[in-house]
Amino acid sequence: MQYSDKIGKPRRIISLVPSITELLSAFDLDNEVIGITKFCIFPKKWFRSKTRVGGTKNVNLARVFDLKPDLIIANKEENDKEQIESLQEKIPIWLSDIKTFEDALAMISKLGSRLQTKNKADEIVQKIRLSKLDHNIDNTERTAAYMIWDKPMMVAGGDTYINSMMQLAGFNNVFAQQNRYPTVSKEELFMHKPEVLLLSSEPFPFKQKHLIKYKDILPDTKILLIDGTMFSWYGSRLVEAFPYFSTLKNNL
Repeated sequence: MQYSDKIGKPRRIISLVPSITELLSAFDLDNEVIGITKFCIFPKKWFRSKTRVGGTKNVNLARVFDLKPDLIIANKEENDKEQIESLQEKIPIWLSDIKTFEDALAMISKLGSRLQTKNKADEIVQKIRLSKLDHNIDNTERTAAYMIWDKPMMVAGGDTYINSMMQLAGFNNVFAQQNRYPTVSKEELFMHKPEVLLLSSEPFPFKQKHLIKYKDILPDTKILLIDGTMFSWYGSRLVEAFPYFSTLKNNL
């Protein structure tokens, strides 16, 4: 992970990462956060009241500069490299690169230190670890594929944060040998024959109607519509992830 420590406690923060925006709310930084993306839907109060500076991949740079932030929080995967480099010429950037559950906990702690909210950050990390301990996930692994997009069909590969969370939820990713988010064909899906197919609510909003399509491809597979934030958001939402995983596995 890369971090900027060029300034003291920031007073005007823009977050370009939805899951970290929610974390900043848990840090009680309502006054300090002045800008978010259109995908920062939580907390709902912020989504309604904070200035939106575009999407995670297409930030409105002029709007960002107009807000005069003293810190921008970004993520290597979620944000556009060229845009972040352009912003970094004028504004300090705090950039995270998260691939695993432990990376996420380290990020929460380090960001808490950077924003001088270390006590709250430590409390959140402790809650997450206790939640993980309290919800013993059925350790019988089921083979699974995790769909992130429909047209083209795309899955989570093995070098992703989603893959790390799949493992903690008791799923063995059948596409773990591939990197990033590969495009797959109907034939590839059928060939891998996952026991479970996870249709995520984001970034593509899979709905009930998509179950029929994928059931035609994988007639013997259990297909589930899932809350993608539990597998892909790496902030304070992690407190809710392990109860969710436990319920998910118990219902298989």
